[in-house]
Amino acid sequence: MASASTTFRLCDQRPPSLRDAFAEALTVPPLLATMLRSMIEAWPDEVYAQPAVATRFLGKRTTYVCEPGLIRSLLVDQADALERETFMLRALAPALGRGILTADGAFWRGQRRTAAPMFRPDRIRGFVPAIAAAAEAGRARWQATAAQVAPAADILPELMRTAFEIIVATMISGDSEMQVAPFGRAIDDYLSQTQWKIALAHLGAPAWTPHPGARRGAAAARYLRDETARTIARRRARGEPGRDLLGLLLEARDPETGLGLSEEALVDNLLTFVAAGHETTALALAWTLRLIADRPEVEARMLAEIAGLPAPLGQKPDGVERLTYTRQVLMEAMRLYPPAPLIVRRTVREVRLGETRIPAGESVHVPVYALHRNRGLWDRPDAFDPDRFAPAIHAARDRYAYLPFGAGPRVCIGMGLAITECLVVLATLLPALRFVPERAEMPEAQFRVTLRPRGGVPMRVVARHAG
Repeated sequence: MASASTTFRLCDQRPPSLRDAFAEALTVPPLLATMLRSMIEAWPDEVYAQPAVATRFLGKRTTYVCEPGLIRSLLVDQADALERETFMLRALAPALGRGILTADGAFWRGQRRTAAPMFRPDRIRGFVPAIAAAAEAGRARWQATAAQVAPAADILPELMRTAFEIIVATMISGDSEMQVAPFGRAIDDYLSQTQWKIALAHLGAPAWTPHPGARRGAAAARYLRDETARTIARRRARGEPGRDLLGLLLEARDPETGLGLSEEALVDNLLTFVAAGHETTALALAWTLRLIADRPEVEARMLAEIAGLPAPLGQKPDGVERLTYTRQVLMEAMRLYPPAPLIVRRTVREVRLGETRIPAGESVHVPVYALHRNRGLWDRPDAFDPDRFAPAIHAARDRYAYLPFGAGPRVCIGMGLAITECLVVLATLLPALRFVPERAEMPEAQFRVTLRPRGGVPMRVVARHAG
């Protein structure tokens, strides 16, 4: 995982020498090839052990912040000195516009204030019956397949479908015209070419530079935005907003200004919630199911806990709070395979990390995937152990050592909803189905904005009663 770029301690702010520049020039082609394969592979090994590491690439310095105290200082105490990183905006903005994930400054704050009430715990509990119904539909599809003798297949597409149906049920209920399959294909087409956008941005190439998949990605972005706009128009034509997330978005007002979201902001944010929400939820579920497939003792504890629920979650939503161990399993899966594996920021003014000053205009990244496997923070960091998230142990851990949803003012607004979705789906699927991996080794983790399994997650799905 070592980067080919020059690596030095954070406190070492010497300018690069001519020898450094020459050595760096020789590393550019292989490093770009690594970035196109997966950015995680381009990180220096030191991010798994050191509090902070700086690299230089094409004359630009990036500081990786890997220590909880420094992360808090960066993302919380100095949050207003940061903005979104240019290369990530190049990757996401053509599809997501200037929504809550991509905006900065006052424009972002207004959208965040406006959307925040939609994700209150009481709202999320109200969505549990709809989440359970979508999970039960997914279970029925798998049960129909499990009744046949079927070869192993990638479970991710079906989880994507279930997660998308949950999004439709909770965000745009009553709209039967938004089709799961083409929307999902468009998201996949768009994400598949984002690595090129990121690599070209690092090279300083203009945004219009042709690259593999560019036309397909542009067409996918147009489809996603047009379909989202049509969905909003259909809701307006119904004459009543509804009580789902789209209805709440339509009625939402900024508590400070009293203004609602513009039409463009509605498209940006609804598309962000639909695309990012279902993608990350499905990935968390896929990694979790694959991890527990090798650990029957973990699965047995989960099944016992689920069997102890007083009623199905669709009938008793408060039962989600009783899934303590299942939550630990999910949290440990997201430690090893965080769906959002990297937080990227750029300084708009000087930032201080301890005694070190980082000037305006530099990149500061939190490599979440590496933080979660940092040898100084975690015992046996590469081992899967849900007991490390037992309530007392987790409460004693530094809050900024575990960041599957980010931290600070920009912590993921949908965190509570995403965790609830995952718990409901796991509690619905596992008592009826066993997931048997095709291969002994875990899929390779690949950074493609999110953390995807290269080659998917091939598994056989077997009905429990089949033995």
